[in-house]
Amino acid sequence: MRKIFLGAPGSGKGTYASRIAPKRNVPHISTGDLFRKNIKEKTGIGIKAKEFMDKGDLVSDDIVIEMLKERIENKDCQNGFILDGFPRTIQQAEKLAEIADIDIAVNMCVPNDIIIKRLSSRVTCKDCGEIFNTLTLQPKQEGICDKCKGKLIWRTDQEPEVIKKRLEIYEEQTAPLIIFYKDKGILHHVTCNDLYQSPDEMAQKILTKIEELANNI
Repeated sequence: MRKIFLGAPGSGKGTYASRIAPKRNVPHISTGDLFRKNIKEKTGIGIKAKEFMDKGDLVSDDIVIEMLKERIENKDCQNGFILDGFPRTIQQAEKLAEIADIDIAVNMCVPNDIIIKRLSSRVTCKDCGEIFNTLTLQPKQEGICDKCKGKLIWRTDQEPEVIKKRLEIYEEQTAPLIIFYKDKGILHHVTCNDLYQSPDEMAQKILTKIEELANNI
């Protein structure tokens, strides 16, 4: 099954996808991770993307789609995938539809006040990008990444006022995707109203919903 996780910044898309993908035996595909990998390996797509980024411009949709198409053609995607971080706009969703038939779009419904508290408490590994949270997902060793032992840092874009601006942009640009996938009949909501609900509990809640839907397809 080909699934998309939708939701505002801080709604938990990547955190939950990374837990659910192994249980469904499909890869978790993050466009951010794909960019970093291609740029690090200096692939043709990576070089193109870096040219945009070095100028401070957004990478064009065509390059993102080219990168994504190459990824989902790998053998590990034969049984499906979970896509996190893309699409962000209706135009991107339409381009995605040209290369993949999406079966399920799961929308993470989380109140803005919880998102602000979550993101304000987030720390990120400066080396591998792994994300932790001082409230709900603490590293085993304070300040050290469990995955690569890199240093965990607090980013300046996690100031409450900056987060509010990111949420406004999300509502303007990405929220219309909810209507887009609802009209296709594949949108399903999962709600989290508890700031302290563990990622594992929430992931299980989403997994149960996905398995119910899978049995009906």
